[in-house]
Amino acid sequence: MPVILAIESSCDETAASICRDGNILSNQVATQAIHRKFGGVVPELASRAHMQHIIPVVNAALKDAGVSLPDIDAVAFTRAPGLIGSLLVGSQFAKSLSLALDRPLIEVHHMQAHVLANLIPDANPQGIPTFPFLCLTVSGGHTQIVLAAGPNDMQVIGETLDDAAGEAFDKTAKLLGLPYPGGPLIDKFAAQGDATRFRFAEPRIEGLDFSFSGLKTSILYFLQKETAADPDFVEKNMADICASVQHTIISILLKKMKAAALRHGITDLCIAGGVSANSGLRRAFTEMCAYERWRAFIPKFEYCTDNAAMIAITGYYKFLANEFSDLSVTASARAGWS
Repeated sequence: MPVILAIESSCDETAASICRDGNILSNQVATQAIHRKFGGVVPELASRAHMQHIIPVVNAALKDAGVSLPDIDAVAFTRAPGLIGSLLVGSQFAKSLSLALDRPLIEVHHMQAHVLANLIPDANPQGIPTFPFLCLTVSGGHTQIVLAAGPNDMQVIGETLDDAAGEAFDKTAKLLGLPYPGGPLIDKFAAQGDATRFRFAEPRIEGLDFSFSGLKTSILYFLQKETAADPDFVEKNMADICASVQHTIISILLKKMKAAALRHGITDLCIAGGVSANSGLRRAFTEMCAYERWRAFIPKFEYCTDNAAMIAITGYYKFLANEFSDLSVTASARAGWS
């Protein structure tokens, strides 16, 4: 029954988790509110905050799990992708702890971990998906469709050619004058609006890839035109604008996911990543799968946003496969699948 200590520090969340035999015993996260006044994550401030938070967060995770450092069988950490300064804090801490405890070191790819969050035993009331399954991984920096044949056998079969869906949400929120982080606020306003009120063109991209840059541009031009005619247009129509934008983004995502499922003949479908916390996406994804008679898997909210539990479960499967790293491993801001 291996015990894994996992550390996540890819952006502005400092997190630590303890996993024993594939079960999550603790999942601690320290957020960084300082970025709100800047309208986005400031890399230098993020890395400094990680240095302040990492020891208290690890201690809290150990205490919550009832585990001490000598009980640890391996140390897992996020190697890539993310903000390089933030990644360095987590990776150097993990390497130092691995050396001090004389325990194996396990590097984890952040996007692989989002996919495997669906394998956390208590992530979904339906249990865990059966391999092979498809996962739509949607975050502020990535949008991918992943074909998972096994916990250590995954292939990206579709991805964004430019911007991520999460970025489309955040940039739209900024155009609407909403504070950072804007994505959740769009979701909140969308629940009160008419999703068919305004129409935005969807990109025509062949295959299973995505594109969101054109959508962002069309939203910008739409708002410029309408506010020129009525300076109060956004304030008067906030709910309908948010609902219409959210509907369009979700439509783009799910059309590609449906095409991937039909092409590969897979009936277990998952979503993951920060944007999978969006209530509109969760609802539409569930409805699509029910209509097609597919099984839908959606992690709990705490496993959607950046967290260390997903690093821990990935580390667990890597431990079983003897996939360890040596101390020469380095953090990378843009590394692909490892």
